Amino acid sequence: SALYSMALQDLSAEYLDESPIEFGQIRVVQSSSAMPSQDSMEPTFSLPIGLPLSSSHSVPLPFPMSHGTTTLAFIFQGGVLAAADTRSSCSGLVACPAAQKILPIHSHLVGTTSGTSADCALWKRILARELRLYQLRHGRRLSTGGAAKLLSHMLQPFKGTELSVGGQQCFGRERSGPSLYYVCSDGTRLKGTLFSVGSGSPYAYSVLDQGVQWGLTVQEAVSIAREAVFRATYRDAYSGNCVDLYHITSKGWTRRNREDLKEEYYREKERQRQKHKA
Repeated sequence: SALYSMALQDLSAEYLDESPIEFGQIRVVQSSSAMPSQDSMEPTFSLPIGLPLSSSHSVPLPFPMSHGTTTLAFIFQGGVLAAADTRSSCSGLVACPAAQKILPIHSHLVGTTSGTSADCALWKRILARELRLYQLRHGRRLSTGGAAKLLSHMLQPFKGTELSVGGQQCFGRERSGPSLYYVCSDGTRLKGTLFSVGSGSPYAYSVLDQGVQWGLTVQEAVSIAREAVFRATYRDAYSGNCVDLYHITSKGWTRRNREDLKEEYYREKERQRQKHKA
């Protein structure tokens, strides 16, 4: 067992010395002479020469990939509330009406995703793996700020490529309170109390800016988030179908039942009817 522990320590040290872009698995070959020796029994995975991981020369897509979404998250006295629609679009088509745009990363961290679904799903898995490895090595979870910095550091080399990842990281309560970060595929990292991302975000902001306050109750926060997504889907063709809501507190995240946005539409019509009667 002692030899096994020493081997794990050596592997961990080697892993930490590597560039984050390699993720402990991929090694970039710089020249044809950089080949592993026959005496080495360590498996390596090489990328073709002339195919850099980060390049300003992007390859054109075979057809336009127009896509959109509406995701949001904000901090209030009850923790962090994240909401998103469920429509996944590709050009002028609805690729999936029940997509999952809020992805749990661990028990106290979730991320809302916007951009290319495959890219977002891949980087969610990579981030979840890196955070789990950190927890196993150090016996504690990495802070939300550290997780956002790690993801930003891993994405930055892909700036200028066709990679499309944009999302928020939402956490319940740390020692300093609730945390909310925005991370983009070009390496941008912002900390704030309210974010909305996607083609429907301008419409969502119109509701969030006037409704979000620190003293909101959970039900009030849920109502505002649901209405913000509804307003965005009503005006943005690339957002729609249903709304997912996650509430993150110091005890972890909880997911509310998925609700069809047509129910919010009927409630809005009823409110307008009551207003006209008054």
